[in-house]
Amino acid sequence: QVQLVESGGGLVQAGGSLRLSCAASGRTFSSYGMGWFRQAPGKEREFVAAISGGGSRTYYADSVKGRFTISRDNLKNAVYLQMSSLKPEDTAVYYCAANSARYSTYARADEYDYWGQGTQVTVSS
Repeated sequence: QVQLVESGGGLVQAGGSLRLSCAASGRTFSSYGMGWFRQAPGKEREFVAAISGGGSRTYYADSVKGRFTISRDNLKNAVYLQMSSLKPEDTAVYYCAANSARYSTYARADEYDYWGQGTQVTVSS
């Protein structure tokens, strides 16, 4: 079992930055690929970014590429999402998720085994 707790959400003006954190329980954190997804009101949950267990590979949605950076610290059992140049369309609940699959696209929500409760990010124009 892996428990995930997100933090760092909030209200920010367009063009601003936020850093989301996700704290994970468990002793095998490095064996999980980690992803961030988001869901805006009335929309489906969408992939934002992901990182492999060892941290050597990262993946981004086209909509956030160049603005968001995913990273992880396996000693602290944590994954981060640094968000810059935020836009109103980035407003959503952001979820952290853990993926134990050996082979994964990382971009599909159904590949993830564990999810956090989400943290709200609101970007005002």
